[in-house]
Amino acid sequence: MKRRLLAGAVSAALVLTVSACGGTTKNDSSSSGGGGAQSTAQADPNAATKEGVKMAFLPKQLNNPYSDIEVGGGKTALDELKGEYKLVGPNDASASSQVSYINTLIQQQQDVIGIAANDPNAVCPSLNQARSSGIKVVAFDSDAAKDCRDVFINQATTAGIGEQLAKMASELAGGSGEIAILSATPNATNQNAWIEVFKQQLTKPEYANLKLVKVAYGNDDDQKSFQEAQGLLQSYPNLKAIVAPTTVGIAAAARYISSSSYKGKVAVTGLGTPNQMREYIKDGTVTKFALWNPADIGYLAAYAGVALASGQITGVEGQKFKAGKLGEYTIGKDGEIVLGPPTVFDASNIDQYNF
Repeated sequence: MKRRLLAGAVSAALVLTVSACGGTTKNDSSSSGGGGAQSTAQADPNAATKEGVKMAFLPKQLNNPYSDIEVGGGKTALDELKGEYKLVGPNDASASSQVSYINTLIQQQQDVIGIAANDPNAVCPSLNQARSSGIKVVAFDSDAAKDCRDVFINQATTAGIGEQLAKMASELAGGSGEIAILSATPNATNQNAWIEVFKQQLTKPEYANLKLVKVAYGNDDDQKSFQEAQGLLQSYPNLKAIVAPTTVGIAAAARYISSSSYKGKVAVTGLGTPNQMREYIKDGTVTKFALWNPADIGYLAAYAGVALASGQITGVEGQKFKAGKLGEYTIGKDGEIVLGPPTVFDASNIDQYNF
């Protein structure tokens, strides 16, 4: 989905998301900056784009539907750029599960590492070791601490996401009553930032009649998320809405509600892909949810990574680079690059999308 399709979506941003030796590696060779410690290198926006750039993607975990779409976008971009794509990652989303993969990528002398951090700090020592060896680091979807990466590809602004989640929760709960959050992992950078803004929004007068009773964690695991959704309803039978800013969580919660006596009584919203949520929109379990195109996050991360490796950018605020079909982007404060606003999906438009 092209970025221009997303630009017409809601102006406020919404959200969502998804041990080392147990993971797998997938290869495909078909084809220091402002974020962290200040680089002495100078950017040359007119530098030639390098071919053969080796970029490895390290998502939170493998075999996560959302992450699969993201890294697929990265592969598409690297094919366009004549780079070399690698996918590695753990099978669980624990805080330290990505560290051994980073260390291996250093030994393999990758040019760029793209990482969706499970924990902002646990990965830092290894990422800084990578940067010291000349590897560029692009965080995407879930940020690492800013001192251990070059740039961060953000889905949308943190404030906008948290604000929109609160707005949707209020609308679906009828402006009052008990609500709960079903998050991913307790250490997930993006989830925690959105939830903090969500909580701040609830202190405003317009949300005075809403009560956040619980933040549950499904660890981006389908079965655990399903059980957590069930547990929320058992503990809080008067719950009005479950807000899941994670694609795994929203689908699991919707699946539970759809076959329970709570269908039509308890709203489910948050972030999900149209393909995984279509049946729940069609059967009335879910009224609306939101998301950007995850493939565009990986696509933008790959273009940023190659631009870094080519010396066209270093990650300093104000630098610009071109990202293929998505157009030109400008690096913001602390190396942040914002993809753009997501789309709100409901019965009127969900069949227009296929991802």
